[in-house]
Amino acid sequence: MVATGGLIGVALVALGMVLTPGPNMLYLVSRSITQGRRAGVISLGGVAVGFLVYLTVTNLGLSVVFVAVPELYVAVKLAGAAYLGYLAWTALKPGGISVFAPQEIPPDTPRRLFTMGLVTNLLNPKIAIMYLSLIPQFVDPDAGHVLLQGLVLGSVQIAVALTVNLTIVLAAGTVSGFLARRPGWLRTQRYVMGTALGALAVTLALDTSAPSTSN
Repeated sequence: MVATGGLIGVALVALGMVLTPGPNMLYLVSRSITQGRRAGVISLGGVAVGFLVYLTVTNLGLSVVFVAVPELYVAVKLAGAAYLGYLAWTALKPGGISVFAPQEIPPDTPRRLFTMGLVTNLLNPKIAIMYLSLIPQFVDPDAGHVLLQGLVLGSVQIAVALTVNLTIVLAAGTVSGFLARRPGWLRTQRYVMGTALGALAVTLALDTSAPSTSN
């Protein structure tokens, strides 16, 4: 029903997206470092629900709206590119702070941790772009069961994203401590993160492809 190539393709796209620092990673790392792994895992629960919301809404045909109103699709894409560009500047500007740099953040309740994880993911332009323009490219209308294909491919993305994010949550404190003892590495990590965000922002801004109607 879903070709192996499609599954692998979505897995690679998901891996590339989750390894590119963005709002989800920034939030999960900050909470894990300042409030502990448990807080990071609770926040990740909210992020997971956000993925499920995108998966459900997208496969019910939201992308058709972007096909019918291409100007809205372009606006969303450019807004996402601008947001990523802002995050890149935040990391690269003089005095910028690494995602793994310890920061003083007031502790949140479990309910707020979960809610903020959910909201952060729902407002994450990377995830919106992925569900609305990337994953649908791997759906084959000729294979039938388009809705089921979309759900399966989306589930692959969710599995990859949650696995990587959970690893980041569990390792954030260790990585932060390691980098804190090596300021040079901390700066390098910040520059790499900022450059990756900037490259992604430029790629999204220059991309002229139209959204797919396959889902």
